[in-house]
Amino acid sequence: MDMAEKAFTFGCGAGSEVSGHLEPPKGTPRGWAIFAHCFTCGKDSRAAVNISRALSRAGIGVLRFDFAGSGISGGPLKPVSFASDVEDLRAAAKAMAAAGMSPSLLVGHSLGGTAAIVAAAELPDVAAVATIGAPADLQHILRVFRPNDLDTIAGEGEASVLIAGRPFLIRRSFLEAVEGVDVEKSIATLRRPVLVMHSPVDQVVGIDHASRIFVASRHPKSFVSLDKADHLLTNATDANYAAAMVAAWASRFLPSLTTDLPQIEVAEGVVAAETLAGTFQLEIHSGEHTLFADEPASVGGLGTGLSPYELVSAGLAACTVMTMRLYANRKGFPLERASTTVRHEKVPDMMPPDRFTRTIVLDGPLSDDQRARILAIADRCPVDLSLIRGSDVQTDLLNTSQATEPLRPS
Repeated sequence: MDMAEKAFTFGCGAGSEVSGHLEPPKGTPRGWAIFAHCFTCGKDSRAAVNISRALSRAGIGVLRFDFAGSGISGGPLKPVSFASDVEDLRAAAKAMAAAGMSPSLLVGHSLGGTAAIVAAAELPDVAAVATIGAPADLQHILRVFRPNDLDTIAGEGEASVLIAGRPFLIRRSFLEAVEGVDVEKSIATLRRPVLVMHSPVDQVVGIDHASRIFVASRHPKSFVSLDKADHLLTNATDANYAAAMVAAWASRFLPSLTTDLPQIEVAEGVVAAETLAGTFQLEIHSGEHTLFADEPASVGGLGTGLSPYELVSAGLAACTVMTMRLYANRKGFPLERASTTVRHEKVPDMMPPDRFTRTIVLDGPLSDDQRARILAIADRCPVDLSLIRGSDVQTDLLNTSQATEPLRPS
């Protein structure tokens, strides 16, 4: 496994190797998950990427990979097999467990959701299963084939079938397996928490499939309607909503969040008041410390101080360096100097849209292992955790007579 490249390679059920994409957990790790993509999708579909990243922000690392018969990973075309999809999920879980990342959550989209249900039965470490637009039976998949395709497969034993613009190698054994898998029986005996997500206007897998899966599931079970979403969650808003729901729901069945490091200093309060010089200039006080905040001249400010998001970035950068220094000193690592650059940007179609990118420099005769451990602790500084997990912000209004004396213009 190469965490820098986020690649995770494992032997799949068919005997070949699969290279998946690992989305490491942000902040304090709470567990690991596997995402199973839909029949005509892949590990890089919008649903797969958005849900994986949302779980990552919640502290849940995610492995997503292309099933052997998806026709995406290149190489010779391999036959589609629901049984091999299930085995791929089990092989991925086994490989992750061997690497110290045993998955506790399976998330499946469409046919991947059905595969996740069946696979979870033999994965005792999986604590919960979430499905998105999953069919309650495999016969449903036959609707995507043309009648002459089915005739060719039945008569010749196999055929290359074009579905959603990509070729799939379908063998007679796939059609026979469709009749032999009882999805509702599998989920009835699963005895794990189940989240069923489905759109009532899904034109590919009808909402009745969600009802059947939900009824067959044992408590605790939950249902979330995806309202106007299409089957593939092609709209970024729908994909982000589904991602947020999975992350929030899964958190109940995973270990509680804890702060790894104590807060270094408890602030007594920060006061920001207008100086009345320019449109945006503020004088900020905290105890004996004073600084200015402003906006650039390009948006009507004077450019005399950091902008609000730059102040947030400064807090993250400062907390990161302090946390790394505290950890290095505690462990006796020869860290001579640490610095962090934080850049903030708004990312379209991402929810939430704010991205803070850190670039860390560690000076000193550190070993590769020491650098890796210092870098890992940076993800668990208190400000980082507050940004990732979200915070409670409360607002009170004081009368003018109750407020402190206003600052004079500068």
